[in-house]
Amino acid sequence: MKVVILCGGRGTRLREETEFRPKPMVPIGRQPILWHIMKYYAHFGHKEFILCLGYKGEMIKDYFRNYMWNTCDISLSLGRHPKLQFHSRHEEEDWTVTLADTGLDSMTAYRIKLVQRYIPAGEPFLLTYGDGLSTIDINASIREHEQVKKVCTVSAVHPAGRFGSLMIDDAGAIHTFNEKPQMEDAYVNGGYMVCDHKLFNYLSDDPTVMLEREPIASLVRDGQLHSFRHEGFWQPMDTYQETQYLNRVWAEGKAPWKVW
Repeated sequence: MKVVILCGGRGTRLREETEFRPKPMVPIGRQPILWHIMKYYAHFGHKEFILCLGYKGEMIKDYFRNYMWNTCDISLSLGRHPKLQFHSRHEEEDWTVTLADTGLDSMTAYRIKLVQRYIPAGEPFLLTYGDGLSTIDINASIREHEQVKKVCTVSAVHPAGRFGSLMIDDAGAIHTFNEKPQMEDAYVNGGYMVCDHKLFNYLSDDPTVMLEREPIASLVRDGQLHSFRHEGFWQPMDTYQETQYLNRVWAEGKAPWKVW
């Protein structure tokens, strides 16, 4: 399936980073979070990507335009007849990436509507945000989506706590400290959606419409929104502290999403 990734927002809650680059280009280790998301999908066999660009989208274009240059050893001939030779290879050579300009200030529903032309009629597709990592079983979510035959299946996840949780006894002694607790009884939309082509019927040509409002409300009203429950790791990158957390677990070799 083709994978549509929303990459156009301004990421104002992460202004420490997004003042200089789009949020999907904020690095985790040596690569942007967008690369980590794409590598995760590719692990499940989904290697056709459509990126909905907006704010500072030229930086994402430059990243992929120079991908070979930045990932391979290179020999250059500096004479009057310059030659360029890439020596090494990389694992992403079978990817295809469509870089679609969906407007500077467009909301999410309109961005998705604008890439409809890249998805053949009747073909389902995958959809997610460019700022969240998880261990969601992509292919299991697809199988469940195909069984329930709804227009859209969202991954329902437990949000990680913003603050560490403490277990304290009556005397005030702390017995446990959990840096990233999860709310066991609450679910949120974690992205990583599976969509029927009919989703486009719920999207208008109005650039001010957010997918998470009118279209989702209409899907709920029509009984066409389904949830794929995920009980494992899911972590957005909305704040500088979350960026630091994701970089730390990557540097320690403990990144749950690294399955490739």
